[in-house]
Amino acid sequence: MQEQYCLELVVGVFLVIFGLYEKLLDSILNFFKNVKKNLKFLLPIIVGGIVGVLGVSNFLNFFLTKYPLQTKSLFIGLILGTMPSLFKNIKEKPNFKKKHYILLIISLIIGLGLMFLEGNMTGFENSSYNSIYFFISGMIMSIGVIVPGVSSTILLMLLGVYNIYLSSLANIYFPVLIPMGIGLVIGGFICMAITKKLLERYASQTLCVILGFSLGSIFVLIPNMNGILDVFLAIFCGILGFMIAS
Repeated sequence: MQEQYCLELVVGVFLVIFGLYEKLLDSILNFFKNVKKNLKFLLPIIVGGIVGVLGVSNFLNFFLTKYPLQTKSLFIGLILGTMPSLFKNIKEKPNFKKKHYILLIISLIIGLGLMFLEGNMTGFENSSYNSIYFFISGMIMSIGVIVPGVSSTILLMLLGVYNIYLSSLANIYFPVLIPMGIGLVIGGFICMAITKKLLERYASQTLCVILGFSLGSIFVLIPNMNGILDVFLAIFCGILGFMIAS
């Protein structure tokens, strides 16, 4: 799960920085308005996503298992290295005001709180399981899929369905996967539509919120360090990642 989280976090932030996040939302929501154009844009992203899941995940899992300190520190540096570009992107928005940074601080605090919960929750079970509850859980899960820096894992833990979701995936249990999948798809489109509208009308505020969640969520990547050598190694790898991303 750690490698998947790293990929989701970095990809989400980079999509925003390179100006692809809004285009991605627009292409999906308006796919049938210009199928050829949208397919041309989406196809490389889909192929890259498949390659990432099949190839990069295993590659990353190896390094997270064998060299967790170096790998996590490098990812933290990569993410932090993108922040100056994202701040610049926010400042260039027509409606930008310095007071919008308050939203960044609020979302940062919320992000830190969610990461704290994720690290300390074991995943409780809800006693009232039914198809409607799984459908709603899928819809709420979509927030973590669409919004960069928001963890789907903690959302499912808070709903009490994380363990049964993992078990259903492992055993291909359709009575759970189907309603959650439908909720995920419907919720995803609703979340994308809302996010797109917010980016159109309140661009800098929305980006500040995304930036705050992204900054808050990287704390889950902080590696365990034993001794001064580990600290220096973590700093070195972090600086290396920062320089690569800058």
